[in-house]
Amino acid sequence: MVMNSAGWFLLVGGLMLSMGLVTPIVRRLPVNPAMVYLAVGLVVGPTVFGLFHFNPLKQSALLEVLTEVAVLIALFSAGVKMPIPVTFARWRTPVFLAVFSMTVTVALVAGFAYYILGLPLGAAVLLGAIIAPTDPVLATDTQIRHAADHDRLRFTLTCEAGMNDGSAFPFVMLGMGLLGLHNLGEFGQYWIMVDVVWATLAGIAIGVVAGWGLAHVNARLRAKWPDFNMLNDFLGLGLIGVVYGLSLWLNAWGFLAVFFAAVTLRHTELNLTSPTGGKPLPPRFEVHQGVDKDVPEQHVSKASLIFKEHLERLSVLVLILLIGGMLFVDSWSWRAVSLALFIFIIARPLSVVIGLIGTRTTWRFRGLVGWFGARGIGSLYYLMYAIQHGLPEALALELLQLTLVVVTLSIVIHGITAKPMMSRFWVRNRSGR
Repeated sequence: MVMNSAGWFLLVGGLMLSMGLVTPIVRRLPVNPAMVYLAVGLVVGPTVFGLFHFNPLKQSALLEVLTEVAVLIALFSAGVKMPIPVTFARWRTPVFLAVFSMTVTVALVAGFAYYILGLPLGAAVLLGAIIAPTDPVLATDTQIRHAADHDRLRFTLTCEAGMNDGSAFPFVMLGMGLLGLHNLGEFGQYWIMVDVVWATLAGIAIGVVAGWGLAHVNARLRAKWPDFNMLNDFLGLGLIGVVYGLSLWLNAWGFLAVFFAAVTLRHTELNLTSPTGGKPLPPRFEVHQGVDKDVPEQHVSKASLIFKEHLERLSVLVLILLIGGMLFVDSWSWRAVSLALFIFIIARPLSVVIGLIGTRTTWRFRGLVGWFGARGIGSLYYLMYAIQHGLPEALALELLQLTLVVVTLSIVIHGITAKPMMSRFWVRNRSGR
């Protein structure tokens, strides 16, 4: 059965009204909104009543765009919440996770898919790249709340998710290259020089320059015309669009660019308005909450964050509903479930331990980081990207079933455990144990 427009409006609208009314209750329970959306999707989808079925193979182009936009908004929101100053001492742990742990995870998952699941080598590497990155969209319970949130665990998980959506892309291209869908060059030179070195460094550079530039332009304009009320939401969205479009044009990793653009924008804006950083704006332009509501918010990053978070919530609702509409009862094969358990219990924790060798992080900290590795919307995007670039239908269907089960189990398992485990971590930290 195909749900018509009236049915979709009733479903989405009713779900939004319900969540708006029961949010205070949900917050006290060991569940999150994504779990509610997933449950509704499974009930109205092919698993139970079959009121609608979303075919991701036929609608891969649409799903690619939807997931792409959702990830970009989530990356920007995560970036502007990063605390300052940006120092190597603070960023070392998430960088190690996004680079070394990411690589180890891809290798472990590829090995499992090749030797246990019997996938071709290229498909195994591609699956590893699809599943390896943690998701910035669904990990709301473990994300940093705001720029003044200095919780180390939240910061590490948020920063890692912001970077590894870009660091996974070289492995996506490697898997596609091994399948004959992408040029790796003789002995892999093209992949190393372009997909790894150039695309990564160029993405970071584009983001840093664009974020720095917008912050300075905004500061100069507001200093010259203090009563000029700019559309901060448009500026934030415009920065995402320009940075991502420029990255695509220059063959750079746009996810990395958008995340670092947001980090740099926030960092530069705070430095420009701080008495100790950059040239401070005149005192009359400073925003003091609850003092002068008529003074326009001068920080593009802060002023546009609420709007981005609303878009992020809406995208999560729609996309998780669609995930429920993609799953059938026979999607739950031993292959998919065993892959998910391997990732959650072995690949993720082991990759974190290896990636953080030589750091001073405690074993309890590593254990929590190793457990909280939610998979979600980003994984769907990488798969849709591969499908749109010629992934054979039979292989695409197999990878789709594996990915959907991993994402679904991640939503449930990580969603249930996030609140109690994070609360216990904070209590033990405060008590000094």
